[in-house]
Amino acid sequence: MMFTKRLREPVMRGKITCSVRIWQKPHVKVGGRYPLGAGAIEVTAIREIGFSDITPELARRSGFQGVVDLLKVAKHGPGERVYLVEFEYHSEL
Repeated sequence: MMFTKRLREPVMRGKITCSVRIWQKPHVKVGGRYPLGAGAIEVTAIREIGFSDITPELARRSGFQGVVDLLKVAKHGPGERVYLVEFEYHSEL
């Protein structure tokens, strides 16, 4: 699971613990570990949500200024399904 450069440090500090992704299908699984920096994030939950569930508060929890800022980054390819991915950062692999 990749993060835009400006989000990596807050994720590694534990300040950001969720991410909204727009995919065709899930690209991560619960319990999966994905490298980031010197450690990895471990996915603790993933669920499909609707566009209407992307609130300003959720956007801020995900490290963005607001919904528009989030949507500019969240879409990956031709996907149209919205997923909320929750995770924990572990500093050691």
